[in-house]
Amino acid sequence: MKIAIGNDHAAVEMKLAIKAHLEGRGIEVADMGTGSSESCDYPVYGERVGRAVASGEADLGIAICGTGVGISMAANKVKGIRACVCSEPCTARLSRMHNNSNVLAFGARIIGVEMAKMITDAWLDAEYEGGRHQRRVDQLTEIENR
Repeated sequence: MKIAIGNDHAAVEMKLAIKAHLEGRGIEVADMGTGSSESCDYPVYGERVGRAVASGEADLGIAICGTGVGISMAANKVKGIRACVCSEPCTARLSRMHNNSNVLAFGARIIGVEMAKMITDAWLDAEYEGGRHQRRVDQLTEIENR
């Protein structure tokens, strides 16, 4: 499995911690930047993560900014992306199981590194259930295609 990970200036340290955590799980990580704490624009990095996932360059994505909101909005502008902002593990798990989310976002100014690791693990360990949820995921795709 390969995960694209991207961040803005507010989340450099958290990205590095999550990247190391993923690699510790044996997951290949594509770092989409930034590596600098100098102010930058989160849409650039959210789009990079989204495009890596949508193109198949990566299987999944993780996007981190101050709150997780802006970078997830950017990722969600990429066709085929279902990014979710999660501040606790239950939502992350259910976003995979019910919504087939393919990009996880969280905020480095909202949660700590240990919580981010728990959220990441819950998200990665969950599997999409399909079934009754597929109709709704299909509806999301229909909206995107209009």
